[in-house]
Amino acid sequence: MNIQSFLINTNTKSLTIDFNNGQSACLPFEYLRVFTPSANKPTKQQSLVTHKKDVVLTAIENLGKHGYRFIFDDQHNAIYSTKYIALLVTEQNDRWQHYLTNLKASGHSREAMINITQL
Repeated sequence: MNIQSFLINTNTKSLTIDFNNGQSACLPFEYLRVFTPSANKPTKQQSLVTHKKDVVLTAIENLGKHGYRFIFDDQHNAIYSTKYIALLVTEQNDRWQHYLTNLKASGHSREAMINITQL
């Protein structure tokens, strides 16, 4: 399954993905940021990405056979392969529910943190 096009919708904070088989999917920016490939590599301790409710996907760069670089407004960027994007689509509900359960257990929040600058 190859990707035909992306549509970044900042009003709904979601990315619409059109596949070449006629299927399409809509993924929230927060979901894409929380399940960034770099945060989900197998390690001794998985890191829980928090406070990303208001994150915005600002750009997508085509990297050819390597996939796509997603650039977020929190200065994070990561390379998403076509295979990984398809996995995020098919496992969206299960992954999201698991994330919310882990988030609640950790005592953290989806809400953005307030930046405080001391003068």
